Amino acid sequence: MTTLFLMVGLPGAGKTTRARQLAEEYGALRLTPDDWMLPLFDGAEPEGKRDVLEGRMLWLALEVVRLGTDVVVDFGCWSRDERSAIRWLVEAEGASFRMVYLPVDEETQRARIARRRASAAEETLPMTEADILYGHAHFEEPDAAEREGRVALDPPLGWAGWREWAADRWPSFA
Repeated sequence: MTTLFLMVGLPGAGKTTRARQLAEEYGALRLTPDDWMLPLFDGAEPEGKRDVLEGRMLWLALEVVRLGTDVVVDFGCWSRDERSAIRWLVEAEGASFRMVYLPVDEETQRARIARRRASAAEETLPMTEADILYGHAHFEEPDAAEREGRVALDPPLGWAGWREWAADRWPSFA
């Protein structure tokens, strides 16, 4: 069965490193927004552009699983709703969904971010202390039930379905 692996965690958790390993191990397509943001937007992260890019990547990921190839989606997916939407969309295609959650403590996170910036600045988006704090304030850690796939997949109130929710969250998805 075709699998979509969804990398979940904060910056510096090791998501992209693990995504590369999974892509090699499974012969999967790896979709990492930072790999595209840097060349397309010259190292900047223009308002809303990442959401547009992620929407097209999600659309592409679903096309690829339809063709029978595994995909590794390396978005981070901070919210439960984002993860639930992607899970629903993948399973609606008859593919397997596997969340890969990589927790990281703050000290390790900061050290990894500083090391990455010092050793490969041209390959990473700049990250400030305010960015790190924002991430911690907005990240919804997956609980045991979500990590094990035991979750209700109903969309948030006011939404007809996850496809509609996803098209609103990622404007270029539809």
